Amino acid sequence: MGQVIEYLAKALVDEPDQVKITESDDGDRIVIRLDVAEGDWGKVIGKGGRIASSMRSMMKVAAVKEDVRVGLEIGD
Repeated sequence: MGQVIEYLAKALVDEPDQVKITESDDGDRIVIRLDVAEGDWGKVIGKGGRIASSMRSMMKVAAVKEDVRVGLEIGD
């Protein structure tokens, strides 16, 4: 799941080499953290959070297929 988010984020930002994905287990849930260059946060979040919301929706679909719970954190 992290690979899909990484692919999407690299396509959106100006500095794709600054995209960093970390995955961690938080009990019964997998947390995927997306870090990008400071100037690219707006491009990943989108106007009104639409892009971030779409990324989260895609992750939830993938999580249902794998029967796990997943969360996406962006930035700080």
